[in-house]
Amino acid sequence: MKRLLIIGSSLLFVYILGAIFLYALQEKFIFLDGELPADHLYAFDSKHEEINLTTPDGANLNAIHFRADSAKGLILYFHGNRGNLTRWGKVVERFVKLDYDVLVMDYRGYGKSRGERSMELLLKDAELFYSHALSQYPENEITLYGRSLGTGIASWLAGGHNPKRLILETPYYSLASVAQRFYPIYPSNWALRYNFQSFKYLKTAKCSVHIFHGTEDEVVPYKSGKRLHESIPNGQSQLITVEGGQHKNLVDFEAFRSAIQEILK
Repeated sequence: MKRLLIIGSSLLFVYILGAIFLYALQEKFIFLDGELPADHLYAFDSKHEEINLTTPDGANLNAIHFRADSAKGLILYFHGNRGNLTRWGKVVERFVKLDYDVLVMDYRGYGKSRGERSMELLLKDAELFYSHALSQYPENEITLYGRSLGTGIASWLAGGHNPKRLILETPYYSLASVAQRFYPIYPSNWALRYNFQSFKYLKTAKCSVHIFHGTEDEVVPYKSGKRLHESIPNGQSQLITVEGGQHKNLVDFEAFRSAIQEILK
């Protein structure tokens, strides 16, 4: 009996220690950022302008505004959790080739963006950029686009505004559901400080929602995107399944490219 108590106490200690470790370092797992010096010069093939917005708490948010020769509207793009605008600028240039202006920002701690980070502040930052977009474009010409981590942020904006459409690439039902997959013995809903709940935000969305997800996604499982699709009222959401697609390579598939072109035509 005493031996069992010792084993039980040891296991409990390890469990609590692991919980403290994950809670304290969760930002390191979620935000795989990379800073750039303030004087870094971006180099892209498309016409672009670097902009900086200052938040109410004094943070600096850096972004790139790409310009198409004859734009059909604006894509406000929220990127994934790895890399900064040196990478994501090249990713979004393909939308410029489809005749769209693109505005893509770096989150706090990424690239040249600076400032204390929290879930509330990230959402306020997204709101700031939406307001900036509205100062230059009619709302019915704004497309919200989220990829991976950014799908929760884009969904939150869609739930509070009325953009033309929302496009989600490899989205999650909630970020806690993804964390639960990797750490099943811990209560992610309670412990996660960045629990973006896409399913909840989209309950109030009025625009069309287009979800792209690969069946072989090794980060956010396909069933998470499908579950999100099924939580949205009938007729409002379109699920584009990319057979064999993984988390980072959907653009390599014709099913993805042709569907994007059809949505944005």
